[in-house]
Amino acid sequence: MMPDTRDDSWRTHSCVPCRDSSRHLFSGTPCVGTSADAARTSACATVGSVLLLVSIALLAAALPLGAADPLTEQGVGAFQHGHYVEACRLLEGAVSRDPYDEYARAFLALARAGAGHCAEAIPELTARFGSSVDPDLARLSGLALVQCLAAKGETDKAVPVTAQLAAKYPDDADVLYQAARLHMRAFNDVTHRMFERTPASFRVNQLSAEIFETEDRFAEAAAEFRKAIQKNPQALDLHFRLGRAILLESHSPEALVRARVEFEAELALNPDDAAAEYQIGQILNAEAKPADALPHYEKALALSPDFVEAGLAVGKMRVQAKRFPEAIQLLEHVVELDARNEAAHYSLMIAYRNSGQMDKARSEQQEYEKLQRTPEGEFTDFLKKLGEKPPGK
Repeated sequence: MMPDTRDDSWRTHSCVPCRDSSRHLFSGTPCVGTSADAARTSACATVGSVLLLVSIALLAAALPLGAADPLTEQGVGAFQHGHYVEACRLLEGAVSRDPYDEYARAFLALARAGAGHCAEAIPELTARFGSSVDPDLARLSGLALVQCLAAKGETDKAVPVTAQLAAKYPDDADVLYQAARLHMRAFNDVTHRMFERTPASFRVNQLSAEIFETEDRFAEAAAEFRKAIQKNPQALDLHFRLGRAILLESHSPEALVRARVEFEAELALNPDDAAAEYQIGQILNAEAKPADALPHYEKALALSPDFVEAGLAVGKMRVQAKRFPEAIQLLEHVVELDARNEAAHYSLMIAYRNSGQMDKARSEQQEYEKLQRTPEGEFTDFLKKLGEKPPGK
């Protein structure tokens, strides 16, 4: 029999308010308090609302009502309607009558989690997640376990549970959602510690700049990158990121000049930086100097043979120079690396057509038109903003 926890003390146990861990990301000042309204958004409310939404869809399949103890049925029903205190009372009774009732034990732990009493719920949730023969019950227990560990600030323990959930249920929307929330929370927690413990570090400015970039606040991002460079002039990648921020803000002639200075400064620190070489090529090409741009594109490609953008740039210039065999060989490789790259398919189509390979040209045209009919959407655009340099050799 499970230990008797019905001393009623847990029923009046209040949850610790969740810290507002996002404000400091953009202000540069760690969050040190919350408003009265924010304080009411507690860990228990978060766990409870998530569990309720996730559980409703699977309760009918998870619980064999015909064979269940009536108290278990009533307790699960109370849980389904968000009445966690009542669910705890009923399910404690069911477990007292039958300590081997897996559903009563699991839903008692879930009800405790929903009520915000994660410390009591975690041992049983861990057991159910690891040993339940019912995949739906194991899934729901795992999701609740992640929520509880995150609510207690034990992100390091929640991450491996999330990884196990993702391995067991790789296409489950609830699992993927919780994984995304957990990683965002982990990011916020680590960022909070960085701002709090190392406020003078250049990394604080670098991270602030990268966050500003995701919000399209490129002038502010550039300012933070400059502060980071002042603190650590020899740090790799800072000049590159500053040049990139300048270009994201503007393509004016003045901006092109300022960005090129930063990319050249990056190359002075790291001569093998393929991305910086490529960006200089892009600037020269934008300045209508393709002959000057080509050596930079070619060097970038030599440094990183799988650099899609560099390969495409060189391939397009070879098409323009009517060097079709070389262009086709390179563009075929680019398409292999990135099969959804519209520009690569279009350039390869032109290369095939102009070299007399009409069947292959028509095939590429079909691929190009197919890609044009499937827009990637806003979320992909958002992810592109987070993109880093291309892979190395």
